[in-house]
Amino acid sequence: MTTPLHALRDAGVAVWLDDLSRQRIVSGGLSDLVARGVVGVTTNPTIFASAVAQGDAYDAQLRTLAADGAAVEEAVLRITTDDVRDACDVLRPVYDATDGLDGRVSIEVDPRLARDTAATLASAETLWSEIERPNLFVKIPATVEGLPAITAALAQGISVNVTLIFSLQRYRAVLDAFLDGMEQAHAAGLDLAPITSVASFFVSRVDAAIDPRLDALGTEEAAALRGTAAIANARLAWGVYQDVVTGERWQALAAAGARPQRPLWASTGVKDPAYPDTRYVDELVVAGTVNTMPEKTLDAVADHGNVRGDTVSGTQDASAALLDRIEALGISVDDVTEQLETEGLQKFEASWAELLGTVEAGIARAADAAEADR
Repeated sequence: MTTPLHALRDAGVAVWLDDLSRQRIVSGGLSDLVARGVVGVTTNPTIFASAVAQGDAYDAQLRTLAADGAAVEEAVLRITTDDVRDACDVLRPVYDATDGLDGRVSIEVDPRLARDTAATLASAETLWSEIERPNLFVKIPATVEGLPAITAALAQGISVNVTLIFSLQRYRAVLDAFLDGMEQAHAAGLDLAPITSVASFFVSRVDAAIDPRLDALGTEEAAALRGTAAIANARLAWGVYQDVVTGERWQALAAAGARPQRPLWASTGVKDPAYPDTRYVDELVVAGTVNTMPEKTLDAVADHGNVRGDTVSGTQDASAALLDRIEALGISVDDVTEQLETEGLQKFEASWAELLGTVEAGIARAADAAEADR
């Protein structure tokens, strides 16, 4: 029987899971999802903080880390890279079957470094060498300071998932950084085919930020525009991508064996329960993209997703008109997306601090238990 997940695949959309835990790996749950059609995994500090805080899957490693006298930063590195390395191995058959296109697992650099180009690049290099899997993506935030790090990482052959993209202007800069990196890699004589990249364009958070502003206006026109901004913004991003892949710079790279930086729809879980729970999947179907979903959204799509073919191509004019109407009401989309980037970094930094605290407490408990056993 063809499921909506299969329909997404047939429409050219790669289905990825936005979650990972050791329990999911060791239980076979991740393998089961791969069998259902999941072809990639994304992670972030929030996901790891939640994973370590729940259950006992990390207890044995925490005991080892305590015995080794590992500092908390080193412990977090070992825990997260072990999980991602193992997940890469689970997804490796997909990577091989798709000639390296999918079967990817993403891990993010320390989010506290997002405003420091050199430190971000160093973190990316560390993760790439520690995990040492060809199907790894290192996630680098699309801050102004992150853009040169993206270029430098790609230039040395590190595959990159560019994250926290909210605005069309920043997305254009991300595509430029990608082209720069691939051109430098080509000039250095690297094989371009294994160096791949995705650009994570965030969706639902845009509606979550703009809808309250529309509500505050209290007009019929404002009410009619609720829930339109995020999808319109993403559809316009697809138009930006199309402009680049039809351009001379990309065509030269493609002739040299490079693969395009696929748009990845991120933040596709619905924040407003008034909206259909598959909204940010059904309305962003177009070949050559990735949609990474939390498990709740993935299950909803598998159960009742309304996959009806391409819902993006040819929508750019209407999408621009929608955003123009929102701007005409006095709501600056640029201001909103800038605020969302700042808030996104703050949330990831808070999750990173939570992860550090959880691991530190776990090591302390393990050390106390070992002492009591002596």
